[in-house]
Order: sequence, then C-alpha cells, then structure tokens
Amino acid sequence: MVDSKRQAKRATRAERRAAEEAALQAQAVQAAKERKQQTIIGIIVVAIVVALVAVIGVVIYRNVTKDSVNADAAYSKMQSVKTQPAKADDKGGFLLSKDGYGKKTADVPTVGIYMEPLCPGCASVNRQLDPTLVKMMNAGQLNLELHFLNFQDNKSSDNYSNRAFNGAIYIAEHDSDPNHLMNYLSNIYADGFQPGELSNYVSVKNSQLEEQAVKAGVSEDVAKAAFSGKNEYVEWLSASNDYTISRPELFSSSGSFSSPTLTINNNYWSLNNITLANTTMVDGFLKAVGLKSDQVGVEGKLPSIGADKKPIDITA
Repeated sequence: MVDSKRQAKRATRAERRAAEEAALQAQAVQAAKERKQQTIIGIIVVAIVVALVAVIGVVIYRNVTKDSVNADAAYSKMQSVKTQPAKADDKGGFLLSKDGYGKKTADVPTVGIYMEPLCPGCASVNRQLDPTLVKMMNAGQLNLELHFLNFQDNKSSDNYSNRAFNGAIYIAEHDSDPNHLMNYLSNIYADGFQPGELSNYVSVKNSQLEEQAVKAGVSEDVAKAAFSGKNEYVEWLSASNDYTISRPELFSSSGSFSSPTLTINNNYWSLNNITLANTTMVDGFLKAVGLKSDQVGVEGKLPSIGADKKPIDITA
C-alpha cells in the first residue's frame, strides 16, 4: 500500500517536471519564433524604406528634369503652330519701346511682364505700376516685354481669357502704336471692368472688349476685327502659355510658375520684396532699376542698371 502511494507521488512529480519542461520548451520555441518574426519584419521595413527612398529619388529626379523636358516640348509645339503673331519673339514675348514694336532701346533695362486677364494680382500690378512703366517706355528709359497667358480661361463661362488676349495680340499685330495696346490692357484690368473668377464671373461680350480697345485709341476697324470671334491666335496663345509656365527660370521660390511674374533684364523679380522692403510697388521698382522718382519720364535720365545688370536688392 505504501509502495503504491510512493509510486503515485513519483509519477505526479515526474508529470510536473515533464509539464514544466514542456512549457519551457514551448516558451523557447515561441521566443525563437518571435525573434525570427522580428528579424523578418525588420528586413521588410528596411526593404520598404530603401524602396521608398529609391521611389522618392526617382520622383525628385523626374520632377527636376521634367520641367526642362516639358519646356523643350512646349517650345517646339509653340514654334509649330500654323498661325503665329509676326511681332512675337521666339519666347512668346512682344517687345515694346519708344520706337515701336520689336525695336529695343539701347542701354536701358527690359522689363518682362507675364500676365493673365482674369488674374487679380495682374490687375493690381497694372493699376499700380503700369502708368510709371509707360512713362518710362515713352521717355526711352526702358523696354517692355509682354507675355500673354490664358491658363485661367476655364474660370470663365465664355472663354474670356482666350478672347481678351487674342484681341490683345491682334492689336499688337495690326496697330503700330504700343501705347494703344498698353491702354487696352489698363482698360480691361480697370476696377469695375475686370470680371471675377468662377462663381464670381460675369459674362463679358466681345462688343464690350471692342469698346475698351476703341477707348484705348485702336481704330474701329482693327478693334472690330480683333473681337470678331475668329480668335485666330488662340492656338498660339495656348502654346505660348504652356511654354511659359514650364520655364524653370520663371518659377517662384515655391518651385512653380505664378502670375503676375515680372523680370528685369531677364532676372526674376519677386514682388515679395516690396513687402519685405516695406515700400510701395512704384518706389520698390524704381529702386530696383536705379532711378529716382523725379526722373521718371525725363529723357536722358537712365536707370543705373542699364541693359545688362541685375536689379538692385531693395531689401538690403
């Protein structure tokens, strides 16, 4: 009887030891499995990170190189348009000076203006700065280079950008006085005429644009033809627009094109500098080209930067 009890106790202890050993073995197996899983997860994470870095690198590379590739393709497309304005240069700009179209005044800055007819900022620049620019142009103190854009055309219900700037191009082509074109631009950018965008857009008839051209000094015949609805320069306008907005040298600090854009002697001139310098647009511009306010419109008084120097830093 005693022997049977002892045998039972031994069996119980043996079972406990076997169970404990089995548990320890199971824990060891589970730990090994978890270490293996962590290793696999670590390898996968590293692989994903490496893959992401590779993908990001490709995207960055493509984005950096895509601009020049797109610019080249857009340039070729612009050059291949059948109906092109004869007075536009090879980059889609119209040069204006005291001597007319395409005749650059020597030894003075050239100011490039890239504008869109629905752009509120373009209207603001036009209202504040253009009167000074026109005075300087007529006095032989600078050349103007106008670039017309239409990328906001879909923000109107009736292709306003296309019609307004097809008309501007027609005026440039068929009216020899650059002041008439500048007056037309001032008229369509005027407070009370420039339409809003999207839900704020109110339809503008061709007859209204024609009226603004006549008020600008354009003959009735040219004005009527400019807004006849033929829109013969729209294909070129769109191609020029696509080329312009893909030119990296015109990109702002955000890395993209925006309107309005101004250049001075082919150097990007940031309008943010006006705020940083705590000055007005006119005073900031005059400082940038090196001309005193009382010299504006005075023949023989030329901006100090001439035709080749970069604009003066007005924030210094």
